[in-house]
Amino acid sequence: MHQLTCVADYEKKCQSLIEKSALDYFKSGSGEEETLKRNKDAFKKLRIRPRVLINVSKVNLNVEIFGSKLEWPVGVSPTAMQKMAHPDGEVASARAAGKAGSLFILSSLSTTSLEEVAEKAPDTIKWFHSHLFKDREMTENLVIRAEKAGYKAIVFTVDQPVFGIRKTCDFKLPSHLSLANLVCIESENNNISDTSSGIANHSLEIFNASITWKDVEWFTQFTKLPVLLKGVLTREDAILALNHGVKGIIVSNHGGRQFDGVPSSIEVLPEIVEAVGKDMFVAFDSGVYQGVDAFKALALGAKLVLLGRAVLWGLGVDGQKGVEDILAIVKNELNVSMSLAGCTEVNKIGNKTVVHENYFSTCK
Repeated sequence: MHQLTCVADYEKKCQSLIEKSALDYFKSGSGEEETLKRNKDAFKKLRIRPRVLINVSKVNLNVEIFGSKLEWPVGVSPTAMQKMAHPDGEVASARAAGKAGSLFILSSLSTTSLEEVAEKAPDTIKWFHSHLFKDREMTENLVIRAEKAGYKAIVFTVDQPVFGIRKTCDFKLPSHLSLANLVCIESENNNISDTSSGIANHSLEIFNASITWKDVEWFTQFTKLPVLLKGVLTREDAILALNHGVKGIIVSNHGGRQFDGVPSSIEVLPEIVEAVGKDMFVAFDSGVYQGVDAFKALALGAKLVLLGRAVLWGLGVDGQKGVEDILAIVKNELNVSMSLAGCTEVNKIGNKTVVHENYFSTCK
């Protein structure tokens, strides 16, 4: 275990430990997976402009988000069916996030119920992720359950009115697992597969392709918790979100799993921050594998950076301990990046700290 020193090491190790069908499901992207690849490649085109001769003997990563104090501005993004990576699933990830002073977002498509996660990870700051399902009462019940269980915010996915085209074959939810939050409507879920006849059809049964901004208004008025929209990729939609009572957005392309051909999340982050960053909370996910990636996203205006697949690789390798290791690695990388860039606090990571590679070819 001591030889695993970065997220890429854990990803490689995980490939030999979990079932191929689960591995394919976790790592796959939509279409030809161009957006999946672009999420990582776009980070490589960003350059850091470090400042020197600044006292960085003490670097403070602490942040406060919606009244919750975090030890650093990185959290765990909602990812489905985590028990396919490890028997402890979402509980292990949530506990690890809490131990790291981080934040955990539970997917509504989790293999552990939101109540169990709340009970077994009581000290972790938790948000709940939901869709606006066809059955509106079902959505209401999930939100009520999350409120009662102590979740601090609701993340509402808006980039999945229909299921994206994924070419992964042979995936089937293991018979001993279920979508624990949806057991009342998924008695036949053990037949779910990542094919046109499986998850895609299942999503058509429960997801709502007719949702509009009016539904967002209903959602924000229904719950007293802060509501964030996940899956925003344009300034136009960011402005609409602000105008419809949303407290925050997560700039995300679903990790490249939904719509191949869209830009990387980091490419669109600056225009969204410019449009609404002064008026609402902006978080970020997709393609983050290193602390330096998180640093770049923070420099471009994100207030919180979320890890998705990176956490799954740690979970698959060593359960809660593996996730703890992943978070410790990324946290240390972020700390070092801030030190070398001359930033002693998160709010001192300015937008001039990171530029696109083209900046240097245009400088006079």
